[in-house]
Amino acid sequence: MEKFNTYIEHPEIERWRDLCVNDGELCQYSKGEEFVSIGSVARYIGYVKSGTLKYVVYDELGKEHVCGFSSEGEFVADWPFALHGEKAKLAIIANSTSHIYRFPVKEIVERMKTDTELSELVAKSTELVFYQTYDRYIALYCQSPEIRYSNLIDNHPDLFELYSLGKATLL
Repeated sequence: MEKFNTYIEHPEIERWRDLCVNDGELCQYSKGEEFVSIGSVARYIGYVKSGTLKYVVYDELGKEHVCGFSSEGEFVADWPFALHGEKAKLAIIANSTSHIYRFPVKEIVERMKTDTELSELVAKSTELVFYQTYDRYIALYCQSPEIRYSNLIDNHPDLFELYSLGKATLL
């Protein structure tokens, strides 16, 4: 089964997992607890050991819209905005009890000053996230909601075991 977040399939991304697991701290987030809050600068990137998280935005009426997911074996971050000290435009919320190896963004920024390999990894990771986002954006114009839903279910048959049907607002 294909990953929901396609950037994760790139071999270089394994270096982020190693950084988070080996140098980060393992933390538990309860269902409903925020990993990133709207309007604040994200302090961590993370590797999800277990659990699920949702990326959400709110419309002018306060209605929640899910615009992304992270689950076991994936990363969670307000990427790349946290690296630039920019306030989050979305919230990342634990959808279930989640165990996350988290690593401080400040430390990444500091290491990038002397570690060219890390700087290259940041650039490559940003590029991969851009490609994924661009593909999804194009799909909004080229595929009907029905086709996007069908593709989502075909590629991720367990998605609604992890997230309720109401979370399908990303379609």
